[in-house]
Amino acid sequence: MCQIVKNSFLAAFFLLICLAPARGFSFGNDLRIALPRPSTTGNLSVEEALQARKSIRSYSKEPLLLSEISQLLWAAQGITRKDGKRTAPSAGALYPLEIYIVSGQVHGLDSGIYRYQADRHTLEPVLSGMRQKELATAALQQDSIIHSSAVIVVAGVYRRTAKKYGGRAERYVHIETGHAAQNIFLQATSLGLSTVVIGAFDDDAVKRVLGMPQNETPLLLMPLGK
Repeated sequence: MCQIVKNSFLAAFFLLICLAPARGFSFGNDLRIALPRPSTTGNLSVEEALQARKSIRSYSKEPLLLSEISQLLWAAQGITRKDGKRTAPSAGALYPLEIYIVSGQVHGLDSGIYRYQADRHTLEPVLSGMRQKELATAALQQDSIIHSSAVIVVAGVYRRTAKKYGGRAERYVHIETGHAAQNIFLQATSLGLSTVVIGAFDDDAVKRVLGMPQNETPLLLMPLGK
């Protein structure tokens, strides 16, 4: 009898292992997906990236790579120093921005919505499934979102900056959003990828699609493709 129970337990255990989600998922409440280590060298100089940068709204159907997503997220808000400073400057180093990735066609990453965790350079799963069409509806049916391989969404938490700077917080958060967007743009250009900044969307609808908490405000969208 004990042997039967033991064998049943082992069978159930191995079944769970086989069915467990891959790509860095872990059991428990702390689900994180490890991202490839970002590179700090490239084949394109800053000057060349600035010269080549342009807004592109149409993309091929070729999927992105997880390493490319990793590099773009690091460029937006990655940590570059031991004291926690990041790739984009922030008023008072308060870092009010939250970065989401809406994955559609990315090798090594299931379709869904993820939040970037800069402190560990990981992704936190938020919602599963294809979400581009829903996001495009929230953004006035813009085709660049529907046909993208992924979309980066930058959101802001104003109160993080307001606790120090009061009424000037909104201005500082928007300045920082511009810093992050340009970093993404130049990194995409360096990787041979295409993107555009989108600011026309229904804030509340975007929040619903992404499952954002109440204290976050979506500030811009950047569809990505090749």
